[in-house]
Amino acid sequence: MRRVTFVAAVLVLLLGIPTLSGHGGEPKKDDKLHDLMQHKLAASQKVLEGIALGDFDKIAKQADELIDVSKQTEWRVLKTPQFELYSNEFRRVADNLAKNAKDKNFDGAALSYVELTLTCVKCHKHVRDTRDKD
Repeated sequence: MRRVTFVAAVLVLLLGIPTLSGHGGEPKKDDKLHDLMQHKLAASQKVLEGIALGDFDKIAKQADELIDVSKQTEWRVLKTPQFELYSNEFRRVADNLAKNAKDKNFDGAALSYVELTLTCVKCHKHVRDTRDKD
């Protein structure tokens, strides 16, 4: 029961976070990248909707979509070891999210979503910090 309460609290907090649109405060340099990030954001929002509704098929489908997005050429915005680690972590967590959804593991799916979101935030921070140094 405590775990479900924790997951619910985390989801409520995440809903309160302003919507991230692609690159944070960065200017749009590449329309294809912008479109890809918008696609990632839409899929992430649909995962959250699936979690809120207990729709495991939607969660699994959108997790697979997130994995596909991360394999696109435009995804590689930096050629740093840290970016590569974040990309691999994103795919690993998205894969866990899909597996949890297919297993109808609500708590696992919700926690995977939180982990996925944190991975995105850390990666976007890395991209901003790295570009600010240039």
